[in-house]
Amino acid sequence: MTLSRKAAVVGIGATEFSKDSGRSELQLAAECVLTAVADAGLEPSDVDGLTTFTMETNSEINVARVAGLGDLTFFSKIGYGGGAACATVQQAAMAVATGVADVVVCYRAFNERSGHRFGSGLSRSEPTSEGIAMSWVSTFGLMTPAAWVAMFARRYMHEYGATSEDFGRVSVADRKHAATNPKAWFYGKPITLEEHQASRWIVEPLHLLDCCQETDGGQALVVTTTERARDLAQTPAVIAGAAQGAAKGQESMVSYYRDDIAGLPEMGLVADQLWAQSGIGPEDVQTAVIYDHFTPFVLQQLEEFGFCKRGEAKDFIADGAIELGGRLPVNTHGGQLGEAYLHGMNGIAEAVRQIRRTAVNQVPDVDNVLVTAGTGVPTSGLVLSADH
Repeated sequence: MTLSRKAAVVGIGATEFSKDSGRSELQLAAECVLTAVADAGLEPSDVDGLTTFTMETNSEINVARVAGLGDLTFFSKIGYGGGAACATVQQAAMAVATGVADVVVCYRAFNERSGHRFGSGLSRSEPTSEGIAMSWVSTFGLMTPAAWVAMFARRYMHEYGATSEDFGRVSVADRKHAATNPKAWFYGKPITLEEHQASRWIVEPLHLLDCCQETDGGQALVVTTTERARDLAQTPAVIAGAAQGAAKGQESMVSYYRDDIAGLPEMGLVADQLWAQSGIGPEDVQTAVIYDHFTPFVLQQLEEFGFCKRGEAKDFIADGAIELGGRLPVNTHGGQLGEAYLHGMNGIAEAVRQIRRTAVNQVPDVDNVLVTAGTGVPTSGLVLSADH
């Protein structure tokens, strides 16, 4: 049995994106779930499945109770932070395609700016397999996600001649898109490449403007069968492909012991699955939502998915290719650098809007959108398509 085109995203809902929500994470979760359900033209009692992240503080049963959902026949959590984003949709699609559930909501909600800040890195040591793995890098002062990614970025620069300005072009494109998106935190605030270069160092070669922001907020997505989706309120975004990937030698953000750290093999594994499932290739994608927690990994993902050859992403993006009007507009909502950082869930919502033709920065004639999840960790991806 193939999963392709058996399920669709039929509802999206979000809270506002802020730096201090002033309310609990559970309230944020309930708000975005109920908004997504209403967007789909469904009632809370129609929902019988929930899926989220292992990092989520709001358990499925608490969200179901507070949001007034129906009996749950399916509930699940996906590990590894941002890498889970597209996998929550994969889980939901599998559940509805196999009849385990009828309507599944994927959600993520947190006070990541006013509460626990992921960018602060390791805060404690535990006798776990993950803790032992981290002990090999923490002794050298590599304690934060920015520091972990900086190692990969430096090697990529050494191998392929990429520069900090090449990374900066990703940030400039994202902020250009965010500047025209009223929902984005950086609405009305584009940046220049010169401003990117002048921003302070976080961990060389990463500037402040190479790093995603921290956000309070919530985002939810409603998934049901494609057949049922056709009778609901919104144009369905059909799930043409959904995949996870953890490549050989995978560690969480610090896979330094691989033979080559200038690429992202876990994302290449996802790419192979998505193209096979969906029956399309990179040439058939009109716009993409590329996970942008740190700019260097955007370049590597473009290469892993075959939009350009290894080491050529710097040339691919040099002429504005990833900006609106370019040959592959990327992160038309502003991405996590410009709109909000919700572990990639808001990016999936943007892909749905592009399929619906309702995006603020709408790309013409969108049939297929690629969405990727967090990189450096076991990851996932989606191809969302129009229902033809």
